[in-house]
Amino acid sequence: MDELNDKALEQIPIPEGLEERLSAKIDEWEQEERKQRAQRRRLLPSVVRYTAVAASVALVIGVGYHYLRLDEPVNLAEQDTYQDPVLAQQEAERALNLLAANLNKGMGHLEKAKALSDKAENTLNKQLKVLK
Repeated sequence: MDELNDKALEQIPIPEGLEERLSAKIDEWEQEERKQRAQRRRLLPSVVRYTAVAASVALVIGVGYHYLRLDEPVNLAEQDTYQDPVLAQQEAERALNLLAANLNKGMGHLEKAKALSDKAENTLNKQLKVLK
């Protein structure tokens, strides 16, 4: 069968100049690819340069702002939210209870997902044993 296809292909006439045209087109594609790579190489250093300058400016501004803020006196009395310790304790307990409730809800979803995963894994293992 393959011999018949090879013989049929050998009988098809090849147009004159086809090889030269294909070779020229391949060379043209390679030149375009080289130009695109060169353009990317030129673009990358400028992007890196501008990013480095922006990061340096942000760093200098951040450090300067931090040192300027350290010079200001810190008033600890303004940082206290509650004057009454009992009220502060109640508020803290309420916040922790809310956190615990949400954490337990998330753990419930995680347990459901694990159960589904285990079920899928067991099914897969059974199917693999059947195939052996």
